[in-house]
Amino acid sequence: MPGLEDLYREIILDHYRSPRNRGELPTPPATKTEGFNPLCGDEIVVYVDVVDGAVADIRIAGQGCSISQSSASMMSSAVKGKTLAEVEDLTKAFKAMMSIHESSLGGEATAGEAGADGDAVEAPEGVKLGDLEALQGVVKFPVRIKCATLSWNTLAQAIDEAEAR
Repeated sequence: MPGLEDLYREIILDHYRSPRNRGELPTPPATKTEGFNPLCGDEIVVYVDVVDGAVADIRIAGQGCSISQSSASMMSSAVKGKTLAEVEDLTKAFKAMMSIHESSLGGEATAGEAGADGDAVEAPEGVKLGDLEALQGVVKFPVRIKCATLSWNTLAQAIDEAEAR
């Protein structure tokens, strides 16, 4: 469906050219977590301020390909103001979108896209990904899946660190 692919391409390029929530937050109260993909050199820095079990504010920084940077921008817009439970559901739904389609293409989920037990991530029911679905086409290029999931893995680590305080 070329029309849908064009729309998705526009959404990805828009987030790459005009990233949302770009910048830094003072640490503390926010936590700063850095993610790095040694295979391609993508870098993501996530600043997250968790207040009363919700993402009160989030900022992103880093450098890399259009997929990693647009995924970080879209992730920051999607999780800002959400409860940690909602963020977890959104993260699972995003990773399920990446792993399910990779499996359907004959690939295997990798550790970055699999659950803690190594199984493919199950998508929670009723979670809408919205603009994040624009990244669905990435699964056609398995090497790029780590680019798309880098910001999500970094966010999960940042939230773990915020909760450990």
